[in-house]
Amino acid sequence: MQTTFPRMLRDHATQRPDAPAMREKAYGIWQTTSWGEMLRLVRSLACGLHEAGLRRGEHLVVIGANRPRLYATMLAAQSLGAIAVPLYQDAVAGECVFPINNAEVRLCVVEDQEQVDKMLEIRGQCPQLERIWYDDARGLRNYEQA
Repeated sequence: MQTTFPRMLRDHATQRPDAPAMREKAYGIWQTTSWGEMLRLVRSLACGLHEAGLRRGEHLVVIGANRPRLYATMLAAQSLGAIAVPLYQDAVAGECVFPINNAEVRLCVVEDQEQVDKMLEIRGQCPQLERIWYDDARGLRNYEQA
């Protein structure tokens, strides 16, 4: 039997759904994500990514801080048989061009406005990049595309 990280997530969520899986500090207060919550989030993201066209063997770029929701995005990609390509959030836009083109990335999930701006800046150099999704909408109210 093959052991994968998504399978291990499912097993933990089945055995201990209410136990803490991850914690992050938000506004000075620790927030806990349980194994059950993480599994539900991963499944939801996987359904959305599959609906958007992400398939086995394809690459998905993920850019942002180390946060449970972005880890869930990487797990969602893995659960579909896709390959998550995390890029360093402090990288300048130009440093993202090669990995995106080399992996023929069509879909990208980023954390916030800063990362959306980077992707929009290099979009002309990455013609296969079809979609950019963001997790935190602050500052994006007046954007028409992304």
